[in-house]
Amino acid sequence: MKRFLTVALVLAIFSSVFVTACSNKSPQFQNSSASDSKDSEVTTITYWYWADNPDYSAKMQEIVREFNATNPWNIKVVAEEYPWNGGEYMNTLFTAVMGGGGPDAAAFKLTGTPLFTANNLLVKLDDYIFNWSDKDDIDTHLYEIMKDASGTDSIYVMPWNIQVLYVYYRPSMFKTAGVTVPKTYEEFLEVCKKLTRDTNGDGKIDVYGFGMRGGKGGHEPWGSFIWAHGGNFENLTTPEAIAGMQDFINLYKNGYVPPTAPTDGFQEILANFKAGKTAMMIHHIGSAKDMVKTFGDDVDAFVFPPGKNQWTSLGDTENVIFTNSKNKDAAFKWISYLATGKGQEEWCSFTRNIPVSKRVQKLPEFQNDKFMKVSIEGMPHAGIFPILDTTTDWINNTWPNTVQAALLGKITAKEAMEILQKGLWGTK
Repeated sequence: MKRFLTVALVLAIFSSVFVTACSNKSPQFQNSSASDSKDSEVTTITYWYWADNPDYSAKMQEIVREFNATNPWNIKVVAEEYPWNGGEYMNTLFTAVMGGGGPDAAAFKLTGTPLFTANNLLVKLDDYIFNWSDKDDIDTHLYEIMKDASGTDSIYVMPWNIQVLYVYYRPSMFKTAGVTVPKTYEEFLEVCKKLTRDTNGDGKIDVYGFGMRGGKGGHEPWGSFIWAHGGNFENLTTPEAIAGMQDFINLYKNGYVPPTAPTDGFQEILANFKAGKTAMMIHHIGSAKDMVKTFGDDVDAFVFPPGKNQWTSLGDTENVIFTNSKNKDAAFKWISYLATGKGQEEWCSFTRNIPVSKRVQKLPEFQNDKFMKVSIEGMPHAGIFPILDTTTDWINNTWPNTVQAALLGKITAKEAMEILQKGLWGTK
């Protein structure tokens, strides 16, 4: 049984999840009719959002102006920007809506869903989506993730744009080591071994196969190992989950990852990869521009390969409508424009986040970008960690401390998974 988040915990959980942000160009307003006339009364809705930089902010205002000028329902969106500020945005949003104010709709993080739904603040979108002509333009897998976030069988969050973790690799290193991109989890483990080499003949390893992130934030790439061996996050103490943990430990024990892996965070694994000390690392498209700047064509990516199961971590920025809104129908037209309309295409084209619209995903600019393409390929296998009142502390403290102890041989894989299970779910 999932436990709803307390108000005190919501800010911390939002700041622990990687941030994303997303755009379309086809029939924009398919549901318009003759009665949808510019002669009708203007319906004004307010929309709150955050922007990662001034350019993103200007782009959002441009999208709003275009929607206001072209939509056939005489809807006027007033978009108000609030700073993300390490997750304070979500706290500000919650406080405003709980007080009876706030916007009609807002940009949102999935991690906030239990808190907001527990307080009856979000509009249930099931009927809206069922009657929406574009509903099939979004993969059903994403709708299921929206349901998982609420712990119910209903959808309260409209998909907008996402990021998907994948494996970056150096083609030149693969060629030198005589290996190809792994198609299975077992091949991936073997490639980690073969890519670990002494390249200058001094008897010391100077290139490691994989950049392991054992420090804070490493739970997301780690999750792929657990699922690949047949485990999941519902019960971390199954034999399959423990075996996945043992694979993770073995990479360190056998020397296929840098010796600093138990405490390495994102900056460390990125620095090692860019310095040529590792042949592979896991991150998302947010690093692609910097990778190309460093390596040119000598960097590529692949989806973390399947074993018994396949999973990778999904980061998100979505949209919601609030029960306080007096213009819910108009608000849905706006957030659906961002999900599959021209707003989807323009936002994702500009920010380089992953579109949720299947139509937009097929456009040449996304298919011809190898990092965008591999992100889209990984979407059907992407998911989130359980959103519980224990999740923040588990991510920030329990996971890194426990995994570090396991990597260093202070506890066994079984003992580590029992600790992780208890820390997340409160049970062994």
